[in-house]
Amino acid sequence: MVIIYPHTSNWDFVVGILAKWSIGIPVAFWGKDSLFRIPLFGRWVRWLGGVPVDRSTPQGAVGAMVERFKQARARDEFMWLAVAPEGTRRYCDSLRSGFYGVAVQAGVPLGLAYFDFAQREVGLMHFLQLCGEPSADMAAVASRLGHHRGRRPEWAAPIRLKD
Repeated sequence: MVIIYPHTSNWDFVVGILAKWSIGIPVAFWGKDSLFRIPLFGRWVRWLGGVPVDRSTPQGAVGAMVERFKQARARDEFMWLAVAPEGTRRYCDSLRSGFYGVAVQAGVPLGLAYFDFAQREVGLMHFLQLCGEPSADMAAVASRLGHHRGRRPEWAAPIRLKD
């Protein structure tokens, strides 16, 4: 499980796909389901590794992804899922909690990736084994990711989970 922070621009998708291709790891990613309904574009996004998420029923996406992680572990396969925990490019007051539920319930480490447009960097910097205490875990995430600046820094969400 990898989170990518901050997500403040449409360019994040392009940069993220280029980074995925450059490291050569088959990383899947969550995307809003409406993107997958666009003819041809939806097929292309799936080919890139996109997994549609109906944001009106997020609990189903978390449970399904936890099961996929467990099945991959049983087959001794690596599985990577990258998500932008803000869930939108615009400002919001917290992060969506789906990534946290997947990482904790599946017992997988949480990778911390970032876009830093000010430094012209994309990186995967650290892996955390979450303790299951959201405030402590988010403090650890914030201490490592909070200083990175997206294309539009004013749109970056504070690193805390939605209540």
